[in-house]
Amino acid sequence: MSLPVPAYGRRSLADLTPSVLAALGVPGHTNVLGLPALPRACVLLVDGLGWELLRAHAGEAPFLSSLAGHELTAGFPSTTATSLGSFGTGRAPGGHGLFGYQVAIPGEGRLLNCLRWDDGVDPLAWQPSATVYERAAAAGVAAAHVSTRAFEHSGLTRAVYRGARYVPADALGPLVAGAERAVRQGERSFVTVYHSELDATGHIHGSRSSAWGHHLSFVDLLVRRLAEVMPPDAALYVTADHGMTDPATRVDVDAEPALREGVALLGGEPRARHLYARDGAAPDVLAVWRERLEGAAWVMTRDEAITAGLFGPVSATMAARVGDVVAVPYADLAIVATQAEPLESSLVGMHGSLVPAEQLVPLLTFTAES
Repeated sequence: MSLPVPAYGRRSLADLTPSVLAALGVPGHTNVLGLPALPRACVLLVDGLGWELLRAHAGEAPFLSSLAGHELTAGFPSTTATSLGSFGTGRAPGGHGLFGYQVAIPGEGRLLNCLRWDDGVDPLAWQPSATVYERAAAAGVAAAHVSTRAFEHSGLTRAVYRGARYVPADALGPLVAGAERAVRQGERSFVTVYHSELDATGHIHGSRSSAWGHHLSFVDLLVRRLAEVMPPDAALYVTADHGMTDPATRVDVDAEPALREGVALLGGEPRARHLYARDGAAPDVLAVWRERLEGAAWVMTRDEAITAGLFGPVSATMAARVGDVVAVPYADLAIVATQAEPLESSLVGMHGSLVPAEQLVPLLTFTAES
């Protein structure tokens, strides 16, 4: 199966926020996505709302399905930490260095969980690029981010949302109220809103479950309410960080010693693995994993993944964060580690791969003229 590459610079999640800033008149940005020039913008990111899932559940989301829009590619891997890095910086993963759920901290022999973070890792050093919020604020645009209170001081928030005024909101009502107030600030405003629970529902119950469909109905109501409170000179955009699949087959690396041989650290997640090899073992790890996953996954070296453009341009200082071997299932398969990662291995819904169900996310637009 041929290796698909995200549409960086043309139609990717990393192109969304720079296009929004360009539409707001912030210099130094290009409106690649052709968004309407208005002085206010609110962008709702619904964690786990894949383009294919939305199209398959149009009945549960009539308002969302009525909005004009098209798909974007999330980027690789199609996972929350990576996508929020692209969303918050306007850069492909190679520009912000958040290469997955779990990645190696070079030279330290341990993994960084990019969602939970680590007090020993400085978010500003790990992700040194200016964020879109910093760039908006520098141009006189009121920048805010509305999300759960628990995330306010996390390492990931500091890495990708710095420069925004953080508006804590722990339920749907406060989320709408916070966005409504923030979008009316100043002469120009840039507001982002994050909703996480659809993704959590999919992980626990599966993206094909009735629970997921019911939660999508609440998301549809959330979007409708946000649209109703937007001022007439604002644009509301709806997007996501990834889609989701429910893999039926599991390969458990903790039950197959050959898959652990020569692997110092097992990073990534079940649908996008980073394998960090012991000294000199990378060729053997590559050979074993390619043989085991033949016909089910793309298995490549770090250089092959970077050269193919999976992360966009990658600086030399960040390349070591990528696994020596990268394994990405395209079949109905999850690469789990039931002993090392019992929680992650137990999930029903998963994401991270390059397949359309996980890679494609919506970009829907609402304006007063819609």
